[in-house]
Amino acid sequence: MLPTIQPGRDLTLTEADSHAAATFFKCTSWQVEETLDLLNCPYHYVCETTYPANYPPYVDILVLLFATASYLVTLVIVATIARSRYSSSSSSSSTQRTTRYLLPCGPISLPLVILTFAKGPQINTLFPISSTGPAILHLVLISALVFDSQEEEEEEEEEDENKKKKDLRYALFAASTVSGILHASLYLDYVVVPYYTGLDAMKNSRLSGECDSCVCRKEELVVGGKVVRYRAWSLTTFMVVGVLCFRIICRIAAAGNNRIMLQRIKGLMERLSWLFIFLDCVYLAAKSPHHHHHATLAASFGAILLLILLHLLKQASFLFSSILPFPTHLIVNRNSLVKPL
Repeated sequence: MLPTIQPGRDLTLTEADSHAAATFFKCTSWQVEETLDLLNCPYHYVCETTYPANYPPYVDILVLLFATASYLVTLVIVATIARSRYSSSSSSSSTQRTTRYLLPCGPISLPLVILTFAKGPQINTLFPISSTGPAILHLVLISALVFDSQEEEEEEEEEDENKKKKDLRYALFAASTVSGILHASLYLDYVVVPYYTGLDAMKNSRLSGECDSCVCRKEELVVGGKVVRYRAWSLTTFMVVGVLCFRIICRIAAAGNNRIMLQRIKGLMERLSWLFIFLDCVYLAAKSPHHHHHATLAASFGAILLLILLHLLKQASFLFSSILPFPTHLIVNRNSLVKPL
């Protein structure tokens, strides 16, 4: 039986109740139905399946605490990485090996990020992954770029006797990071794509009156919608993955012209990765699709932009120090000072 399309009302985010909004944002399958009113309702859609109900609010609080702790660790590393360059290699190296496991890209935090994204459709109460998930993924990408480059600079100063073993450990660690980033991006798309599709269905449709999720549209409803075009499985992610792969190749490759060329390509890809992360953050912060969590969105992407700013300041300080070397002969050890009688 063909549905009879009644004069519907416009469906906006302010008019939709919480149940209808949850249905649209969690819908995983939209069914196209035939319609008799080709003029007013050329496309008629109904939501067939949705994700399960949300977890209790304490799960969101735990995810918020984990994301905050991961950000603070990354912030400390980015803020102190310039000082560690001038510190003693032994102390800084041991500190770097310890903090490696605490970063979002490390072997402890990255599996937790993947688990959070895998359960993301049900974490949607106080700290919705559908809106804050991209900021968490950008935090993982930034931690991989910043820490891995510092690790590479320190390992290049090591002697050749243990270089092969350290290169092997480095390759395994970077390969696991690449795999974790790809899995995290894929799971995040399972969260944001249905959410963006439902957002498009709510913004550019009107209720037909046949059911709670039956809408009429003037154009087809595409997967992911047209309101927000962000995807976690994107060029930004693959650019960062490419940087990590080039770092493995540069560590394993022998010295020569080929290695110099690979390092130049790697440096270019690193700069492009930072640029793409910045553009993604600005785009998502400007769109702000989640109408109930403006403050959370502003804090999330503002924190990521702060990390990018600190990285730019670090690069500027390195460039300035290379042009005007630091006068190390002016450094005085307090213990060497002779106390007056």
